[in-house]
Amino acid sequence: MTLRIHLWSGPRNVSTALMYAFAQRADTRVVDEPLYAHYLRVSGAVHPGRDAVLQAQENDGRRVVREQLFAPCDRPVQFVKQMAHHLVDLDRGFLRDCANVILTRDPRDMLPSLVNQVPEPTLRDAAYAVQTQLYRELRARNQPVVVLDARELLVDPRGVLAQLCARLGIPFDEAMLSWKSGPRPEDGVWAPHWYHSVHRSTGFERHEPKSAPFPARLEALYAECQPHYEELAASALRARTRLSDPRNEHIWVHVGGKLVPRAEAKVSVFDSSVQGGDACWEGLRVYDGRVFALDAHLERLESSAKALAFESCPSRDAIRRALFETLERNSMRDQAHVRLTLTRGEKLTSGMTPRNNVFGPCLIVLAEWKAPVFGTRMLELVTSSWRRNPPMCVDSKIHHNNLINNILAKIEADNAGVDDAVMLDIEGYVSETNATNLFLVRHGEVQTPFADHCLPGITRGVVLGLCAANAIPCRERRLSLTEFYAADEVFTTGTMGELAPVRAIDRRRIGDGTVGATTRRLQALFTDLTRREGTPLPF
Repeated sequence: MTLRIHLWSGPRNVSTALMYAFAQRADTRVVDEPLYAHYLRVSGAVHPGRDAVLQAQENDGRRVVREQLFAPCDRPVQFVKQMAHHLVDLDRGFLRDCANVILTRDPRDMLPSLVNQVPEPTLRDAAYAVQTQLYRELRARNQPVVVLDARELLVDPRGVLAQLCARLGIPFDEAMLSWKSGPRPEDGVWAPHWYHSVHRSTGFERHEPKSAPFPARLEALYAECQPHYEELAASALRARTRLSDPRNEHIWVHVGGKLVPRAEAKVSVFDSSVQGGDACWEGLRVYDGRVFALDAHLERLESSAKALAFESCPSRDAIRRALFETLERNSMRDQAHVRLTLTRGEKLTSGMTPRNNVFGPCLIVLAEWKAPVFGTRMLELVTSSWRRNPPMCVDSKIHHNNLINNILAKIEADNAGVDDAVMLDIEGYVSETNATNLFLVRHGEVQTPFADHCLPGITRGVVLGLCAANAIPCRERRLSLTEFYAADEVFTTGTMGELAPVRAIDRRRIGDGTVGATTRRLQALFTDLTRREGTPLPF
């Protein structure tokens, strides 16, 4: 049975390079834009080489779908490069039998290139609106769809292609990374007008930010395209090299009382964190020379260690010294995130009993250059089938390292192509996400679930305090998923991502799909607080 991959791209989105990459696979047959003539006939669009395209291709799209797209293929994989805006006046039911991939690109990079072929482009020519419509349709019928961002692909071709192949259920092939320069037999007759750059290439060109100023006459079109791009980019596969600041390759880490280079930052295979996830942890953030809410985090670390019956725990002064030494060694005074981990320590021999832990606990201070992970974009969430642990099982108030409950939920979110997963308690009420606390806003009132089945997060507590101090109505209560669907605003809170607005849950748009006024106000209040409060760094 042939796997039929359909790439739905916009123009000037490195789609031809991606087609060339798949053409290098011995198991793949590629097809170049079979619906182009249909689009030109139906739309009346005037493109370079229009007459030649209409003469060379079948221009009845229904016949193309019926006779070409699903014709027998002599390879296990068929890769069909398509332009999203070519899907005009066609029944899209055939997409159910395809593996669909959407390729998008930042309009500030794409539009200046498009005008070389289409001097007066419209939103239809740019294809962003058609792509988001297609994306929503596929998601609405629970059909998998993979989104690629051209920038991410060019930054890390191997990493993004490997992820793409994994999502498609085929092995990654190193041959996809390079090809011979010049035309290919599969090229459409329009290639002389559009493919100059890719014909000169022998692989994916490195992404370089454009130095030329963005044309003023394209600003209005850019404003139309950008919201569509942002919606798609939020779900795009990420380049591995963009997941972390390059400076993190050379950080120093505090492990068991010693500062060591990243490559040497290790614990014993007998450490309790390895043997059974037997450890507790805290996440800290550094703002302009201050560690925010340090005392609250250290208090919670101590409480977790006590609940786990650690025989000893480093003093707060000792933890502060290790923290400050690590930050100073890495010259970190801002835009840094710190993960403090306290393990029960090394065991004398493998086994479950803490009686084997005779060497005392091990403190790890891992500081990384890391801005808030979600940036300014809005999140999309999906409800997980995994329930949050109740106190009768593993109390979420213990900030422990045994995170398999959360990880299983996160896997579901990853498989759904969204940011995170909403986790319910055993009675079906909303608890939190796999990584953050959840808030909703309804008729001007801020609401959040009781901290019965979720971690009472430090940032959560700060937000509750900000509401009280600024006359923003707020309360804790049991909240159902339906109440989140119907909310005017939803946002998450956590040290890693601060306050992050949510665009949709289970494909239900929250409010009008934009960042709400209350969320914006609380974000501003939180930012102001982090500028004023925190433990000063002694260096």
